[in-house]
Amino acid sequence: MAIQAAIKTRNIDEIAAKTGNIYKSIAVISKRSRQISSNIKEELSSKLAEFASTVDNLEEIFENREQIEISKFYERMPKPSRFAAEEFLDDKLIYRENTEEEQQPGDIL
Repeated sequence: MAIQAAIKTRNIDEIAAKTGNIYKSIAVISKRSRQISSNIKEELSSKLAEFASTVDNLEEIFENREQIEISKFYERMPKPSRFAAEEFLDDKLIYRENTEEEQQPGDIL
């Protein structure tokens, strides 16, 4: 993952230029962010499922260093919104607008 975890200032005009509307751009980024977050959560859950046990005791918690390292790795990762914004600005994200016939009540785009 080449994306840095630090905060980065973005040019609003550059984000808005992709769709012609800042709100549409933010909606696209947020939807992609939710997808990334869901994928990361599934990945983490599958890795931590290996360590699941039915017995909870204090000694087991301290012995499981590998589980702690996996958790720390995911905690240090940049936020999914950062990944989504990078993909959007680098034109790596494909999106489409719904036509009026496709739109359902409550749809954003």
